Amino acid sequence: MRIASHVWPGSELLFLARAEGWLDASRVALLETASATESMRALAEERADGAALTLDEVLRLRAGGVPLSVVLVFDISAGADVLLARPGIERLAALRGRRIGVERGAVGALILGQVLREAGLSAGEVMPVALSIDRHEAVWREGDLDALITYEPVAGRLLDAGARRLFDRRSLPDTIVDVLAIRTAVLDGGSGEAVRHLIAAHLRGLAHLANHPQDAAFRMAPRLQLPPDRVLATFRGLVLPDRDNNRRLLAGPAPALLASARRLSALMVALGLLPREDALAGLLRAAFLPGDEP
Repeated sequence: MRIASHVWPGSELLFLARAEGWLDASRVALLETASATESMRALAEERADGAALTLDEVLRLRAGGVPLSVVLVFDISAGADVLLARPGIERLAALRGRRIGVERGAVGALILGQVLREAGLSAGEVMPVALSIDRHEAVWREGDLDALITYEPVAGRLLDAGARRLFDRRSLPDTIVDVLAIRTAVLDGGSGEAVRHLIAAHLRGLAHLANHPQDAAFRMAPRLQLPPDRVLATFRGLVLPDRDNNRRLLAGPAPALLASARRLSALMVALGLLPREDALAGLLRAAFLPGDEP
């Protein structure tokens, strides 16, 4: 089974598990991509069986004819996505007429919309520049942007280089989550044990982060391209659900994530990001989470 993922702290525990030998490469291969866009392309072209994506990206792929189901929630953002600005831009209202880098999709659209509302600006008063995450840092350092909507670990490196944080997703709580999405046909085609193994490996990495944070930080630093003493800061603003919280989000007659997906689907239609609301049939599959055994 092939799982695509770009660099993002919430899904980084999969790579920690691989490095520590907790993830059997003969059962699950991790496909490293430069951006979520590349991961989505790998799914659409059937070069990947699953991917670490935001929920809005899952809904977009489903609308495009790629049947996917969510089997795990990696994280819920509570401030991990930020708007950074050049020194001298001290207030959101000062973004009028400025070039703002933003990734295409619901996350970027939601954050930019909230920024404009808080700044008292209309969409036509700023100049959005569409950029995938793998281009954020280079374009910022080239000086072609006045502000940038981005996330860790890029945000941390740019803050170190002098960027200013003007806004973060704490103003949009529980709006976007990062999930593990698997092709529905793969889930129904006999790969259930590999999926369970993958989820168990992530949860083992999560436990290691909780119990041995400094060791986990040291081991994750190279792929995040950060010094070890900066790694743990990238997880601030992220809620990392354990097994029980994943059950609350994905299982039962009224799973919490289903209500979030319904709201998000309606919002994406309103933003023009989906042609119609997703019926959400088969979106959540909790059966691959570990049971109640010790």
